[in-house]
Amino acid sequence: MAAQPEARHSQIRFLLGGKLVSVDAAEPTRTVLGHLRETLGRPGTKEGCAEGDCGACTVVVAALSDGQVKLKPVNSCIQLLPTLDGKALFTVEDLRRPDGSLHPVQAAMVDCHGSQCGFCTPGFVMSLWSLYLEHVAGGEESRPDERGIRSALTGNLCRCTGYRPIIEAGAKMFDLPKVDFDWRALRDNLLGIQRETTLAIEHQGRQFVAPRSMPELLQLRAANPQALLLAGGTDIGLWVNKQLRDLGDIIFIGEVAELKSISVDASTLTIGAGVSLTDAYQALRNIYPEMNEMWERFASVPIRNAGTLGGNIANGSPIGDSMPALMALGASVTLASVARTRSLPLEELYIAYMKNAIAPDEVLVAIDIPLPVASQQFRTYKVSKRFDSDISAVCAAFAFQMEGDRIKDARVAFGGMAATPKRAAATEAALNGHQWEEATVHAAMAALSADYAPLSDMRASSEYRLRTAQNLLYRFYLETRPVEPLPGASVSVFA
Repeated sequence: MAAQPEARHSQIRFLLGGKLVSVDAAEPTRTVLGHLRETLGRPGTKEGCAEGDCGACTVVVAALSDGQVKLKPVNSCIQLLPTLDGKALFTVEDLRRPDGSLHPVQAAMVDCHGSQCGFCTPGFVMSLWSLYLEHVAGGEESRPDERGIRSALTGNLCRCTGYRPIIEAGAKMFDLPKVDFDWRALRDNLLGIQRETTLAIEHQGRQFVAPRSMPELLQLRAANPQALLLAGGTDIGLWVNKQLRDLGDIIFIGEVAELKSISVDASTLTIGAGVSLTDAYQALRNIYPEMNEMWERFASVPIRNAGTLGGNIANGSPIGDSMPALMALGASVTLASVARTRSLPLEELYIAYMKNAIAPDEVLVAIDIPLPVASQQFRTYKVSKRFDSDISAVCAAFAFQMEGDRIKDARVAFGGMAATPKRAAATEAALNGHQWEEATVHAAMAALSADYAPLSDMRASSEYRLRTAQNLLYRFYLETRPVEPLPGASVSVFA
């Protein structure tokens, strides 16, 4: 990889259970899970699916954000080891207490009979431990309700115990004697391992570089346009585990502060491409509360913690759940290279299946989302076989600007209906300028067949997808019609 930073460090440094771990000359595609089990002798973290679905491999990673410690559970099976540099890692072994007693999370699992075969238990324990720290240790004590416990466990699957006793354990752990957590010591230790120069690893002719600024990132990208850009790794981790791909040179964007910013001005919400899905959806929900259900149902907590909004958009999956809503809202993306910076409407980013208009020397920098305007109606819906942690069969988004009961500007977008996330031009034409009434919605539903010819696959048939897309448009009509609109709870199976 040309144009390398002058200072090169082949040693990865992170904290494990409060102690410094240094790794020399690591293979860049070595997973955190593999290193834990095979090198560090920590077998408590399990390998189940090896694709970030089952949660048996859940660990908690701590990093500094604006000088404060931020903890998050992630899937260690799809996290690449070099991305741990400068962070702290906690596994189930770290809950061991000096006197040999169980941590309240573990004790509650025992008391509530939350484990049978026990294979998935360490992952559940780590997710619950993160929830415990969020609500109890080191701060003002609070308690999540059952929905909050369920949400924290969306990334963990159990095939034999059943979820009732595990959820009961998630409530009971707050009744047991409190165990504090030394946040100050962790912060000080993390400050002690922050590097001022760029991490660059070379292993068997392959390089991993983690630039620390936008200029450095753009220079690296210009020098090696074929290098793989790595953000959260929630998709790339599967390329390693399931497809055994040779990833070549890797440029990791996770240390570029400019890509992690979120800002709002008078007309636009701007989300950096490196912002996690957790934080990105929080920002979106604050402005568009209609995004709340999508935020909760997008993948799982560990995936949202690791994955980025920019990665989801750049990946361009036809079933990526963030794109339809952003297209309907009129979002655009900022692309940058050493030579130029340009803006592109999101719907123009996608050329064909898994292909986009990002030039080889360009990097996706930010996503710009217009703020709500007066008389705007917006909804986004996801249809899948499970409520959470599931891939959509159809994802729909509708954003109408109204003039009284007349549609001034309709934007309709779907995922799962074509080779890319795509707006529905014929449907929009059938809506614009018309009264928002029964006849209009039925005409628009018919027009959807001109916009999409969906495929059949394991998630849904072509006929099902088209009928579902039509029904979702009708649902939007029922919720937003000028006369007697229905509350969302009356048309949602999840209410």
